[in-house]
Amino acid sequence: MRFGVISTAKIAREDVIPGIRKSDHTVAAISSRSREQASEAAEALGIESAFGDYETMFAEADIDAVYNPLPNALHAEWSQRAADHGLDVLCEKPLTVDTAGAVDLFDYCADQGVTLMEAFMYQFHPRTRRARDIVENELGEVHTVDASFKFPLEDPDNIRLDPELAGGSLMDVGCYAVSAARGFLGEPDRAFAHARDSRDSGVDTNLSGVLSYDDGQVASISCGFDGPDRDYYRVETDDGWLEAPSCFGPEHDQSVSLTYSVDGREVTETFDPVDHYQLQVEAFADAVENGETPPVDRAETLGNMRAMDALARSADTGEPVDVAQPE
Repeated sequence: MRFGVISTAKIAREDVIPGIRKSDHTVAAISSRSREQASEAAEALGIESAFGDYETMFAEADIDAVYNPLPNALHAEWSQRAADHGLDVLCEKPLTVDTAGAVDLFDYCADQGVTLMEAFMYQFHPRTRRARDIVENELGEVHTVDASFKFPLEDPDNIRLDPELAGGSLMDVGCYAVSAARGFLGEPDRAFAHARDSRDSGVDTNLSGVLSYDDGQVASISCGFDGPDRDYYRVETDDGWLEAPSCFGPEHDQSVSLTYSVDGREVTETFDPVDHYQLQVEAFADAVENGETPPVDRAETLGNMRAMDALARSADTGEPVDVAQPE
């Protein structure tokens, strides 16, 4: 598969493009609002074609698919425009600014006959899959999940602080914590959250919330741009627990671990370094080639967006909010 990349965003340059190049696929083109920036990135990364606007790349480049790491508020528009050219789309998380937008984008890409997948790379790490397997098959009933992703954001002009671009900690890193909780507990019934805007930016810079379930299960969610790095999930069950540190963004050369305890027996499992961006790209390309539903599918993306929408509404209103259920 030959990819075209829209924008020279850091995640594209430092993570996804290197991941594609480790696979059997290639990055054939890159575009930016600035031809100069695109050309500089192409030269630095060994990409054959550079374009000064996205639409020209869609129309003229020899590509099969597009990777979209634009700011959140631009995901839907430019994924649709890529689909207009018959290009399959791998789009950064969160796929759109809300559930309704995600439904529309999936429908649009289906009508255009192209594959759409939200790029949630941590789900492709072997540790993530092993953790879910342990909780499902080796531990007892889950009653609590605690998931958190925080980091210090020091740049006051960062796009994550721009409400016009759908910034905020829930959209940027909270989506991972929500995804982790749902991976162990399924779809929640209600949400309650409190948010703080420590920069007077118009977006949440910290958010803490609870996803609750009718059977009594609870997930605690926290995310933010203030304070030290914090990146983990912990699952409590009737007979033990499981915990994974540095669970959302390990480096491709970093070995990682998880620890679980069942009936008093504690086990630590270690995982060799892998590039989960590479694994994500390979899974996406395989789904396209084989005409299959991609691993991060419509149901998964919409489930995460529904929970995020409910947390955001609760933070705005100060009241618990029912999580919309699939129709």
